Amino acid sequence: MNIQLKPITRDNWEEAINLKVKESQRHFVPSAAVSLAKVYIKPDGDQVEYIPFSIYDHDRMVGFIMHAYEADTVNMYWINGFIIDEKFQRSGYGRAALNEMINWIKNKFPICKEIRLTVHKDNHHARDLYKSFGFLPTGEVWGEEEVFHFPVKRSF
Repeated sequence: MNIQLKPITRDNWEEAINLKVKESQRHFVPSAAVSLAKVYIKPDGDQVEYIPFSIYDHDRMVGFIMHAYEADTVNMYWINGFIIDEKFQRSGYGRAALNEMINWIKNKFPICKEIRLTVHKDNHHARDLYKSFGFLPTGEVWGEEEVFHFPVKRSF
């Protein structure tokens, strides 16, 4: 396995919007198309920047993940829209991609002290994955989703 995060471009966006999770998971996470629409629409406000990535194993796209952040903050660094295509689930791609995304955020934003995400209350596989990385519930709940945070540790 050789996981890489690559920006969504005019060359791969169509492949990204064709990624699908299992039918039973579709109400847990937005499609890549909905996530990509957020880049343009900015539903969380003009101050939020979105960076969408495709997840590749060598030259095969296996998933999608997006980073959203507010510049010059220490705790507004979000992972959202994270999906692994149904054909590639249960193969370690989610764990590897989450690790890549966390490291990318830590390297790109040295002031980041906390990474956040939301997870549907019934999405037990995702909850277990996030908790295994050290994500913890904040106590905030947005509709059906709980907010988790990951304290960023740095070794200088």
